[in-house]
Amino acid sequence: MLKLNEIVKQALKEDIGSGDITTKLIVPSNIKGKAIIKSKESGILAGGEIVQEIFTTLDPNIKITQLIKDGEKFTRDIILFELEGKLSGILKGERTALNFLQRLSGIATLTNKFVERIRGTEAKILDTRKTTPGLRELEKYAVKCGDGKNHRMGLWDMLLIKDNHIQIAGGIEKAIAKCKMQNAKYKLEVEVKNFEELEIVLKYPIDRIMLDNMSVNEIKEAVKLVKSEKLKVKTEVSGGVNLENVREIAETGVDYISVGALTHSVNSIDMSLEVI
Repeated sequence: MLKLNEIVKQALKEDIGSGDITTKLIVPSNIKGKAIIKSKESGILAGGEIVQEIFTTLDPNIKITQLIKDGEKFTRDIILFELEGKLSGILKGERTALNFLQRLSGIATLTNKFVERIRGTEAKILDTRKTTPGLRELEKYAVKCGDGKNHRMGLWDMLLIKDNHIQIAGGIEKAIAKCKMQNAKYKLEVEVKNFEELEIVLKYPIDRIMLDNMSVNEIKEAVKLVKSEKLKVKTEVSGGVNLENVREIAETGVDYISVGALTHSVNSIDMSLEVI
């Protein structure tokens, strides 16, 4: 995975390139001043560390004060950060900092809407791997800022048997057997699309069952069946989850609800940087 400083360097290179030609012509290189980053709508903040990294990479003498902590709610017209130092460095980092901050705060804000919608149930909201390439760690961090939980980080830290694996292996039983025999140290989750597959999976000692694209009634029956077996296996719902139906899904008794929209269909929170 890319480290934070590597992500920042790539992003700054993309935006600044060979130099900020406008700022160079207008803003004296030695002039100092103050600026603020403020909200233009309400939300939940995420991305404070990367804002710090951006401006200190451009100029280690720029002072950044974060006034709202990551994970905290803010309303419109709230000052989120104060910056002080050479204005040329502040202007160079303006767009890159806002791009990260707005998107990550958008993810945190949307995640929290899902979390609040299922408040009082036992279910937990999970993210997915449907993230921006190269930014997964940051986006999953933003999910946590919104009180969501992280699913696996990638293909390397958890076994998840899906439909294509089952097709290639020649059936669920063979796919599970291959995983159990060769990689017992990893947690194992298996995706099922119907009750026939569910009944097969319940015969094996796995950690989690993913109920994929089932109706609410089917989810309710599937969860009931799993619990009747008195197994330690957890259940997860995936597919077609939105803010309108997530409460009804949570009330089925499912343990986890994964929501791809948290990272692939998010609206950024509008913010601005202003020299004062």
